[in-house]
Amino acid sequence: MVRGLFFVLLLIHASSSANGADEKEAPWLTLNGKAPAVVAREGFSGQFPEDTGMAFQMRTYDGMLLLCSVQLTMDNGAVCQPDVEISKSTNVQALHPNMTKTYNVNGKNVSGYFTIDYTMNDLVETMVGVQRIMTRSDAFDGYSIMPFEGESQFKMPLLWINVPYVQFFSEHKMNMEDFIRQVPLTSKHCLSSPEIGFLKAMSDRKLPAGLKLYFAFHGKDAVEPTTKKTYGSIASDLAALKPIVAGIVVPKDYIWPVDKSNYLVAQPTTLVTDAHKLGLEVYASGFANDNVLVYNYSYDPMAEYLNFISNGQFSVDGLITDFPPTATDAISQPLIITRGGAYGVYAPSTDLAYKRAVDDGADVIDCSVQMSQDGVAFCMISPDLTASTTAATIFVDRITDVKEIQEESGIFSFALSWDEIQTLQPQLSTPYEKSTGLKRNPLFRNKGKFVTLAQFLEFARSKSVTGILISLDNAPYLASKGLDLVTTVTAALTKAQYDKKSGPQVFIQSDDTSVLAKFKNFPSYKRILSIKEEISSVNKAAVEEIKKNADGVTLTRYSILPTNPQGFTTVETPIVETLHSANLTVFVSTLNNEYITLAFDYFADPTVEIATYTHTVGVDGFVTEYPKTASRYQRNPCSDINRSYIILPARPGSLLNETRAAPADPPKPALTVQDVVDSPLPEVAKPKDPPSKQKQEASTSSSSAAAGLQSTAPAVAVAVALLCFLTAGHNWGS
Repeated sequence: MVRGLFFVLLLIHASSSANGADEKEAPWLTLNGKAPAVVAREGFSGQFPEDTGMAFQMRTYDGMLLLCSVQLTMDNGAVCQPDVEISKSTNVQALHPNMTKTYNVNGKNVSGYFTIDYTMNDLVETMVGVQRIMTRSDAFDGYSIMPFEGESQFKMPLLWINVPYVQFFSEHKMNMEDFIRQVPLTSKHCLSSPEIGFLKAMSDRKLPAGLKLYFAFHGKDAVEPTTKKTYGSIASDLAALKPIVAGIVVPKDYIWPVDKSNYLVAQPTTLVTDAHKLGLEVYASGFANDNVLVYNYSYDPMAEYLNFISNGQFSVDGLITDFPPTATDAISQPLIITRGGAYGVYAPSTDLAYKRAVDDGADVIDCSVQMSQDGVAFCMISPDLTASTTAATIFVDRITDVKEIQEESGIFSFALSWDEIQTLQPQLSTPYEKSTGLKRNPLFRNKGKFVTLAQFLEFARSKSVTGILISLDNAPYLASKGLDLVTTVTAALTKAQYDKKSGPQVFIQSDDTSVLAKFKNFPSYKRILSIKEEISSVNKAAVEEIKKNADGVTLTRYSILPTNPQGFTTVETPIVETLHSANLTVFVSTLNNEYITLAFDYFADPTVEIATYTHTVGVDGFVTEYPKTASRYQRNPCSDINRSYIILPARPGSLLNETRAAPADPPKPALTVQDVVDSPLPEVAKPKDPPSKQKQEASTSSSSAAAGLQSTAPAVAVAVALLCFLTAGHNWGS
């Protein structure tokens, strides 16, 4: 019963932490820029005895590799075992007491029980695995040892085959090289060994295209069997390994040494950067949550993983660990994506909002690109300036209706020159202010400066953020005004060298698939389709249509977890699962702290909502106006659902079932192909007048408007009141 319960709980954790883990590809400082790989050493050996059936069954996400160290048996079979001497990892000593033997293993005499003295049937049918780390539970002792019979046995394509004792077996007339050649290797397998001679022999033979070889280092003073050099000396000449292998596996202290007091030294070695310069991948080994960690980590294994993958200098290409769930969580946390920077603290899309967002731990900062009348691209959450600036107090005469953009009247950026926009002040206001009185940071209401797209790109690069999200909406309408939004953004990104593979990940977001199609020639950019309508499902044809032009989607909260009229969540829609199964990234928008935005299931706590989208739903990123709240949750040890005290996610619909609340509204419509396909972008109209003349006319108009305002104050007051009435229902996003 207990075993079954643990199995179920572990599967729940696996699915929650893994959703989208291998799809999301934030830019990492790995050799290929992708997220580090997670390799489970001898299976999930931190919880189960190494190389047992249960250890290999437990996988935390589909992209994880399972490492098997191959040991030959006396009848030319093979099993997975961490060492050729098996007294600590099996019950052999209890079955065969006082039958130890002594062999020379790589220059040292070792006494014990060895695989070469037993048949594969002896090992697999009569012996069982036991936990060899005394501080770990022995409750799972008794599972069978895994035979090594290649992919057909494990039914797992992502298999890491480690071959640690080639010379030892050779001395006993067993040819490991011939044995490995009989294994049905594929491009998804990895092959490692601490013996250069074996790797060189394998590299000289025809191997499946894409199969990678890795040289596995032992301790720095240990001697490599082929060259008779210490592993430490080999590490100083990595260039010699380049013709043989694709990468190296090193113990952690090769990368970040520890002093005698059990503290990290001030700086890491240059091993990872040196290897990357040579085109060699680097996998770090020796990770285990129950090791005696160095004091710098304060017994937090997550902190240790992050120090090797997210330290601002480098990232190892893979982590070899006894506890793959923790490594997976370190890599696969959802991205924290801003809306208007730290819009909860400063006026949106201002320099102060972006600076605060970075300081608060945002992974991706956003710029919704708007265009001035004279073609200057700048960041603002909406083309209507009435809510986020003081435009309503100065440019009342510019109020217009643009039904192609929104139902309400407004003062739009493309009706003002950039010089005119710069005369405005930012304005921090919310859609809840008038109806509830909830204000955001009144002290900073008008603080900050507007930011051009070029300034935003320069700032993002200087801060080394994980990514930037560039939103492009209303391109067809702007084209009718002679403003080429797509070309302007493309040119700015190229000029700032964001089209190169290095640097922050670029996300291009639009609700128009024709806009996204324009960025197909930039393979390093990730294209995100924004679906602003509430939907309940996505049919298969729509998914295939999305994939033609996008790598992911941004959905409203209510498309994922709809609520009933009383504010309770009802069900979790199948949309995220559907999109993930099609290898599409899913972002949810927009998460806020104000309690009036939260379903009652979240107990007026925005952190519970974040936990729900992280663990219950498994989104790849959340768009938020309060990045600090999301960042604090991700760095809180209680966000790990393996712990005793955790921030519990909500269960959609659970509270509704306990109430007499009204039933949910009818489900929203499904997303269809017709909803996804957009008309081709129109040609950009030629401006009726050159930009300089437009600018001059705009300035004259502004002066006339100012003069008119001075002479007609009562009329202006009425107009302002009218504007407030018209914008009361302003669309602020979901």
